[in-house]
Amino acid sequence: MPVNPELVGRTYPPTAPYLVGREKVREFSRAVFATDPKSLDVEAARAAGHADLVAPPTFAVVVQEHTLAQLLADPEAGIDFSRVVHGDQRFTFSRPIVAGDELTATLTITSVKSLGGNSMVTAESSITGADGEHVVTATSTLVVRGEDA
Repeated sequence: MPVNPELVGRTYPPTAPYLVGREKVREFSRAVFATDPKSLDVEAARAAGHADLVAPPTFAVVVQEHTLAQLLADPEAGIDFSRVVHGDQRFTFSRPIVAGDELTATLTITSVKSLGGNSMVTAESSITGADGEHVVTATSTLVVRGEDA
């Protein structure tokens, strides 16, 4: 069954705030082999003008994951998670994510397309800080494999 095309334009409620922890930034940095001292050493981050450790750019997926869970749990979406493959990921930053940030994300479905029996769902998670200012938009394209794929 294809993904419901009426999802386009749907915006889900904002997620609960996510507090970016210093150790979480270090763990993520090690997991993705990020070696920038600003992601591992508080003094290096502060010397570069940041309040605390700077998360690697792909850290935004940790916050985005909570929004994508809303989509996958939506019975109207028609998405069978066992058939989902991550197709593409992009980030547009206003500023880096730093330890101590309290981030909230809001998901909007921007596109649903059918291609060769598969569905392509593009979702944008707009992530803001506690001050309401934009931090990053994480854009994911999910491929939902069709029955014959």
